[in-house]
Amino acid sequence: MTDHQPPPPSPGTPPADPPYPTAPPSSPTSEAEDARAALLAVRAEVGKAVVGQDAAVTGMLIGLLCGGHVLLEGVPGVAKTLLVRTLASALDVETRRVQFTPDLMPGDLTGSLVFDAGSAEFHFRRGPVFTNLLLADEINRTPPKTQSALLEAMEERQVSIDGEPHPLPTPFMVAATQNPVEYEGTYPLPEAQLDRFLLKLVLPLPPRSDEISVLLRHASGFDPRDLAAAGVEAVANGKDLAKGARAVRSVAISDAVTGYIVDIARATRQSPSVQLGVSPRGATALMRTAQAWAWLNGRGYVTPDDVKALAQATLAHRIGLRPEAEIEGVKVAQVLDSALAAVPVPR
Repeated sequence: MTDHQPPPPSPGTPPADPPYPTAPPSSPTSEAEDARAALLAVRAEVGKAVVGQDAAVTGMLIGLLCGGHVLLEGVPGVAKTLLVRTLASALDVETRRVQFTPDLMPGDLTGSLVFDAGSAEFHFRRGPVFTNLLLADEINRTPPKTQSALLEAMEERQVSIDGEPHPLPTPFMVAATQNPVEYEGTYPLPEAQLDRFLLKLVLPLPPRSDEISVLLRHASGFDPRDLAAAGVEAVANGKDLAKGARAVRSVAISDAVTGYIVDIARATRQSPSVQLGVSPRGATALMRTAQAWAWLNGRGYVTPDDVKALAQATLAHRIGLRPEAEIEGVKVAQVLDSALAAVPVPR
């Protein structure tokens, strides 16, 4: 829908007379600082295998810190799958990959009951969803029935089989990749499932300089199937993610900035081009991603610039255009830009 993505983290300076605390509410602990340093080091590790895409890596880290899920969209060959695999290697978390195909069944994903002839009982055999980082590759190439099998796992962090809930491990994140819906053989994700993704990151085709770097790496023997040979090492783990998540929840957000987020969401609903605007769930998601963004930048408070930086990636996939607006060529990014421009920024 949009190619807007958050840039890599860089410390920001709040404007004069900000409507938020001028200092973190409490001194950051060395534990949280160590966790932030470890997570920021992940970007350097991913860079050993993936050229560019720093913004996408940061977006995925934000998803993990917020306990959310990430949808990666791009044409085939822009390193969507490699990006997720490399991130998992740099984080030292368990990961599994599922190739979504037209004949994939829900039980192939969540698991199913299997009859044990020896004990004459049914036992639950866990599916690949029971992992820390699930790579749902080309999620829009499988029919809606199988797509919807992920809904409970994404929202409730559990899978119910024959009425019995089976909790998923912690952390748990779905990193789904998809090709643009205008490509043949794809099934658009339903709005209910799109809304379960905290962020949608669009991976564009690389600039010429990055593309040359990709070719030079392959010419020198780089094998994307052997990340260890590329020097990718685990520099963070689940404990770092847990410490970071706790620190993110403590990031302060003022009433003025909270109101700013709500006004942006409400402005999308009032656009004449929009059939489905940003819901309260979407506004909450923007608050959470802005808090994570601020923490990665080393601040204990959220600024309006943090909100703007994450608005496109957090909200664009939650907006549905009217058919007549789509026919006229209106883009979701334009609607969201208009909403951001119409809402006064707290000073």
